[in-house]
Amino acid sequence: MIYYNVNDIVVRDMIETDPEIITHEEHLQGWTEQKVEKYTQRLKDVASGKSVALVAEYKGNVAGYFNVYPNSMGGSFGGKGLPELVDFGVLAKYRRRGIGNVLMQVAEDIAKTYSDTVYLGVGLHRDYGSAQRLYIKRGFIPDGTGLWWKGNNLEPYADMKNDDEAVIYMSKKL
Repeated sequence: MIYYNVNDIVVRDMIETDPEIITHEEHLQGWTEQKVEKYTQRLKDVASGKSVALVAEYKGNVAGYFNVYPNSMGGSFGGKGLPELVDFGVLAKYRRRGIGNVLMQVAEDIAKTYSDTVYLGVGLHRDYGSAQRLYIKRGFIPDGTGLWWKGNNLEPYADMKNDDEAVIYMSKKL
């Protein structure tokens, strides 16, 4: 399904060939820890009815991705019937073209069909800086539960590693 098609940007459902393309492009930009299984799992989640997996194209090239889990079980809002936005990315060579904002809008529009509130977890290290700013600009606010790491809400002063699993949760009224 195509959700958005204006000028050079198209947002559509993820298809079978996208995981290889995304992983290859992420490796080229230095994200060598990324595995194709991360994205093939998104397709499995779609097939089982757990999610909607989105891909953005720019001038016909895969440029970004985002996922909507209508009834997520993870994080501070998990199990409360709220949609979670998961795994947002725009490939480095396609940034600063409005693709992230378009992906966010499409994901929020989909989430709105399930609830009037949506949430997400955002990483804390500097590689997440542009996503953090985008979420704040779009009206997401921290939920106040503090730091989560590896799926668990950490107690104050707990030891952790500042990796991709260190997040805070944010929500937005749609």
